[in-house]
Amino acid sequence: MKKVLAGVMAATAFLAGAGTAWGAVGWSGVPVLKSGGVRFLEGEHRFNPAGRNHGAFEWKGKLKDADTEDGHNVYLQVRVEGHAWVRYNGKQRKTVSLHHSNWDGAQRYATKAEIRACRDRGSLHPDNCSRNAKFLADQ
Repeated sequence: MKKVLAGVMAATAFLAGAGTAWGAVGWSGVPVLKSGGVRFLEGEHRFNPAGRNHGAFEWKGKLKDADTEDGHNVYLQVRVEGHAWVRYNGKQRKTVSLHHSNWDGAQRYATKAEIRACRDRGSLHPDNCSRNAKFLADQ
């Protein structure tokens, strides 16, 4: 009985490890994006093939309000090859985890994308944004 239990535990550990490794394939890092009052941390991205997740540009990370006393919100913008920027809002005085996929029919085979983090300074002052992080799919 002990040998059977040990065998089941070993098989479970092997399958759990294989599943974790398979899910992690394809992710690449995003550098820390920062500007006055905003940070995008622990970012990762991947270009999915057309048959997986609609061929989307998938990304995730943590958007942080780095100046909790300024009264301004933060947001992240993502642009995929030939399309306009898409905005993802954060929360004042907090760090939020974001995980999204950008796609439409025309983006199924996209090979270029950009991300930037910004602080929303209201209508009287221009927003300040980090530099654009640019990505190319492996071809």
